[in-house]
Amino acid sequence: MKKELKNKTEKELKKLLLEKRNSLRGFRFQISKGKVKDVKEGRLLRKEVAMILTELNERAHAGQKK
Repeated sequence: MKKELKNKTEKELKKLLLEKRNSLRGFRFQISKGKVKDVKEGRLLRKEVAMILTELNERAHAGQKK
């Protein structure tokens, strides 16, 4: 996943971040309704969001240092 993120453009990362956040939001609603069997999915979604944000922040800081 990390190598895939490095190859994507900033626009693609932002789109992916939006999709993952919407998935996480839907997951939370399903949890509250009791429809989710696999609760590990939420942890995976949070990790993916964190990885995307980390990549975006690294790129922003790399641009400032140049």
